Amino acid sequence: MKILITGLSGTLAPRLAEAARAAGHTVVAWDRTAVDPDNEALSAAWLSAQSVDAVAHLGMGSARFAGWLASRCPNFLFTSTAMVFDHRPDGPHDVADARTAKDDYGRYKADCEDAVLLANERPVIARIGWQIDATQPGNNMLPTLDQWQQRDGCVKASNAWTPACSFMTDTAAALLGLLDRPLPGVHHLDSNAEEGWRFDEIARALARAFGRDWRVEPHEDYRHDQRLVGGPSSLPPLSARLAR
Repeated sequence: MKILITGLSGTLAPRLAEAARAAGHTVVAWDRTAVDPDNEALSAAWLSAQSVDAVAHLGMGSARFAGWLASRCPNFLFTSTAMVFDHRPDGPHDVADARTAKDDYGRYKADCEDAVLLANERPVIARIGWQIDATQPGNNMLPTLDQWQQRDGCVKASNAWTPACSFMTDTAAALLGLLDRPLPGVHHLDSNAEEGWRFDEIARALARAFGRDWRVEPHEDYRHDQRLVGGPSSLPPLSARLAR
């Protein structure tokens, strides 16, 4: 299978590309410096020439572009976020729940979801939480907590927050599975969905697993059960990789 993956300069998309290549698939990247997504004629000509079998849209871009891309390939996967749900009302958040985002990023992703659903009859929308990886840069929980420790001398972690989160390799494997065997609809990919680890527990477990000397300071300033539940897909639990 030939797969177009957007966002390969980001955090999760490279892991998906690694998994796809390891499974024998061909990966095509969208190079924005060569093909401007705002130039629809050029984009259409370039995409047609690639003759891809599937599209995994993990990159940033307008809701218009997400919808346009979704209209060009029946086997289309869009990666969304747990942040389409605000902390009021509280979770766990089911696939059927109304999206309640109040921040700009959550509303942006919700707009992209709507554009994709309008443009494609059977898209796959995969909502994910905060990703964890040993080496990847970007929005990765592990280096973020490293930065907090360096900046503040501690890792301030709410024990009233139950985050949606997973290891990138598990998320990438699930996304590849949804490209190999498309199951249209909304999927919630959250390794914390069943076990409900609090954020301070996760921080301590990561410190043990990765040899960090963080000073974890629990607090209750942020309260949210952010877990993503329901839907036809699941990920291995956090306990498969971390000791509680």
